[in-house]
Amino acid sequence: MKHKARRARAEYHRQSLRAIQKGKVAGLSNLFQNTNISNGQESHQENSIALPVKLQVPVQKIWERPPRPTSKDVIVRWFKKEQITQRAGLEKDSGQIAPWFHGIISRESAEKLLMNMPEGSFLVRVSEKIWGYALSYRHQNGFKHFLVDASGDYYSFLGVDPNRHATLTDLIDFHKEEVITTSGGELLGEPCGQAQSPPDFSMLFQ
Repeated sequence: MKHKARRARAEYHRQSLRAIQKGKVAGLSNLFQNTNISNGQESHQENSIALPVKLQVPVQKIWERPPRPTSKDVIVRWFKKEQITQRAGLEKDSGQIAPWFHGIISRESAEKLLMNMPEGSFLVRVSEKIWGYALSYRHQNGFKHFLVDASGDYYSFLGVDPNRHATLTDLIDFHKEEVITTSGGELLGEPCGQAQSPPDFSMLFQ
């Protein structure tokens, strides 16, 4: 009888372990999950190990340039993100802002500045139409405006001159000796500077 009792207890113990491993005995299997059951409700054991919490690091939004300028704020951001590193509007030797460089001003404002200046006078303003600039030029009978594409890693006139230049200053210096168009014979002469204080480009460099 004693032998049968020992065999029964051993078999019960073996089956209990198998049941626990398979999760069939809820109260006991919870020992393997660091939880217990009290009054039909699940609660964590006091000695349960807390898992480390993964910290949420804020992701900085990468600057993505829209297909075309949509506002002055976007243009200012573009200039600060992409053009300051290209030294746009700066003189090569001194690193100072070039006398011909202007901020986001209109065509009408540019013409007003050039109105009483001699033929060949010019200024460069940040364009509101393209990712680039507009060169406003004073000629004998009025004014001309040329768009300068700066959407890539070079600077060039749109539609009138295939030459590509590494910097905006290189483009200006080149056309002080070479005409912009053969039909118009535009050579860049005297730069047109600021007529106000603070200068109209101040927001670009703040």
